[in-house]
Parts: sequence; C-alpha cells; structure tokens
Amino acid sequence: MFFLYSIVYRIVLFFLFPFEYFKRPADIRKRWVREKFGFLHSSLSTFHSPPIWVHAVSVGEVIAAVPLLRNLMKKYPSRMILLSTITDTGQKVARERAPEGTIVIYLPFDIPSLVARALTTVSPGLLIIMETELWPNLFKICASRKIPVILMNGRISENSFRGYRRISFFMKKVLSCVELFGMQNDEYAARVRSLGVEHSRIMSLGNFKFDAAPPAKIPEWTERVHRPVLIAGSTNEGEEELITSVYLQLKKDFPALNLILAPRHPERFDAVAAMIASKNIPYLRRSALDDQPPLEGEGSGGVELQSPVLQEIKGTVILLDTVGELSAVYGASDIAIIGKSFVGYGGQNPLEPALWGKAILCGPHMENFPVIREFYNARAALEVSAEHLHDALRELLMSPEKAGAMGSRARDLYGKNSGAVGQAMEVLAKYL
Repeated sequence: MFFLYSIVYRIVLFFLFPFEYFKRPADIRKRWVREKFGFLHSSLSTFHSPPIWVHAVSVGEVIAAVPLLRNLMKKYPSRMILLSTITDTGQKVARERAPEGTIVIYLPFDIPSLVARALTTVSPGLLIIMETELWPNLFKICASRKIPVILMNGRISENSFRGYRRISFFMKKVLSCVELFGMQNDEYAARVRSLGVEHSRIMSLGNFKFDAAPPAKIPEWTERVHRPVLIAGSTNEGEEELITSVYLQLKKDFPALNLILAPRHPERFDAVAAMIASKNIPYLRRSALDDQPPLEGEGSGGVELQSPVLQEIKGTVILLDTVGELSAVYGASDIAIIGKSFVGYGGQNPLEPALWGKAILCGPHMENFPVIREFYNARAALEVSAEHLHDALRELLMSPEKAGAMGSRARDLYGKNSGAVGQAMEVLAKYL
C-alpha cells in the first residue's frame, strides 16, 4: 500500500507542481524547491545533540505549537529546534512567532528518497506532528530509523474520520508508525482508537491553544477604530457576503458601527474587497493604514482620510488583508463572529477571542472544534443560524453588559482549560 500511495502521490505532484511553484513569490521559490526536495542546509547536520523536529502545517497549527516550542527551548537549550510547515502563511507566522533560534523550513514532499535525504541531513531525535498531519512515507522512514514520531494536540474531524475508515487497512499501518497520540479530547481519542490504535498509545491531554499567550499588545492602528466593533475572523467564501449584509442592516441602528473582516485565505483578499465595493460600503484595507489610506468603495468618492494617524474610523468595514495579526486584533473588538461556521466548513478557532474576553457568536457548523460545546453550556458563546445572526448581534449591541458578561465567562473557561502543554512536556521527557 505504501508503494501504491507513493505512485499516486508522484502523479498528483507532477500535475500540481507548476501551479505550486508559480503561485509563490519569486523571492522564496528557490528556497521552497530546495527544501521541498529535501536539500536542507548542511549546517543542520553539525549539532551535537539530535534536533527536535516539530511539524505544523499552517497558521493555526503554528500558533498552537508556539507554547510547546517555548517550553522545549527552555527545558532543552542544547537541542536545536526545527519547525516545518506546508503553507507560505505558516512560514511567515512561524518566522514571526517561533522562539528565537528556531530553524524554520518547508516539509519535504512525501517521497521516500526526498524524505530520507532530509532526515539524513538533520538526524532528528524526535519528530512531533501537530494536530492531524499524517504523512505515510515520513512516518514509515522515521520508524525504520528508530526516530520516535509523536502526534501532539491531535484531532480528527468527522469528515477525516469517515475518510480514514474507508481506507482503514492502510491507515492502521500508517498509524502503527506513531509511538504516541496526544489528543485534544476524549472524542478524538476514541476516533483514533477505532482506527486500530492500541489504548496504551493514546492519551487525552487537552488543547494546546488554551495555553497560547496573548499577543504582547493590540496593534496601534486599532486605537483609531471607534467602538463598537464587530470582527469576523477567518471567514470563507460566502460568509463575507452574509456578514456585510447583516452589517448594513445593523448600521441603521448603529451608524458608527465598525466591522473588521478577516478572510481565511490571503488569495481571496482582492475578491472580498471587490465584493465590499460592489455594495457601496466604505471600507479600508488594513495594509493601507500604515500609509495614507483612502476610504474606498463606490459612493465614497475615493475620499482620503485627512489625518491617517489621528482621524477616528467610524461606520467602516476594515478588510484585514494581513497575515498573523488576527489574534491581536480580536483584542480591539466587542463581538467576535467565528468564520467557516455558517456555510458548513467546520468552524475556525474560537479560543483567540475567548482569550481576550470577547462575546463569541458561531454558526451551526463548528464540527472541527467540539470544545465549543463547553462554551455554549457555560453561556460563554452563542450558536446562531445565518437567519438569526442580525437579531443576535443587535441584541448584544443593545446590551453591552450582556456581551461583556459573555466575554468574561469565555475568558474564565479559557483559563480553566489551560495546562495541556505542561502535560505534553511530561510525556515528551522520556523521549528527550
């Protein structure tokens, strides 16, 4: 099965490689190709102690990995820490947030010869996989070289679980290469167990994201944004249309209301900007706020803000067209709307606004974050349908004390669930 997987992987890669190459900025293509083909810098082979390799596919996994990286760096200062990602946005956030001294690379393609080349250069003493990244050849080669593979902050969504069960005969072999599964909760642990993993190799440790430290400060540009402020974080296609329509209705009662809109994928920034402009809604791009930002949108006449430093922003949509800033910007909001939860995509992370003590509204599709049930039960978040989003937001805007109480309960619940990274460090100690 590993042989067949490798053949299919190569065929898919042959067709996708040109697209993947040219979609990247020219200044990183050379490094991307080199590292994806397993050619890691020779200096990575000069360390006396076997490095610790942590893999986090993209932004969310990188952010979850940061507290673990800090603890590893503190407890094992002589060990080199290697952090790999798949996406460019993951690379950017990793380079900005990982502890100083962390080596950030792209994970090589999952082809045996390329994986073997990278492992020969680095010779890690341990490979830690964050959340749900399962790479059959990487796992198999690590097992053959006696390199422990540990999955941490593990989760398996309902969709992934159904897919894995269809190929359980293969997944059982892949999962047998993993020494330990540190899952986020008992539900995910049960799913791993049903895929054939022995109970002795599974632990329920909690969610690392509850241990994430808040950003050092709220961005200075948000000081100009008049309250109240709605923020819609990590939205997907179709949700921006819904949320801006609701925003326009709310402005009838709250003319100074601001909306910060943060699409999940950077490649959609321009499309979302065009959609906002088509509705004649005045808007600003976050990327322009450091310069001389015009107030954009049809009907605005392209009027420039007279003082980009001092002028207060009112009644405006702010398109957050930056990467890695969302968690800090939550701190400038009053009510947070969780993206990917209204159109069946499984939801996005509700913990970042909880950390700031913000009222949280989610759509009916939060399958990827079962922890949200605890928030609902504690009245620390609210589940609403697209049809009732306007009414729920209006009620909270009319009763700031109710929104504040909801946010306080969210922050308290966040605090009560912390400690997963500490448990993980105890588990990892025997491998290090």
